Amino acid sequence: MQTQTYTRYERARIIGARALQISMGAPLLIKTDKIDPLEIALEEFAHRKIPITVKRK
Repeated sequence: MQTQTYTRYERARIIGARALQISMGAPLLIKTDKIDPLEIALEEFAHRKIPITVKRK
């Protein structure tokens, strides 16, 4: 299994989309004390828990 590296644009889109989901009430995928949706999304991204994939041509 290859480790996929994301471009900075893909990374920003994934984290932004997840932060929006969290702000709209989506369940958290990690245990954290943080309140800010963006910080939570960044932490989830760092732990590779975000269920969003990137399709490339």
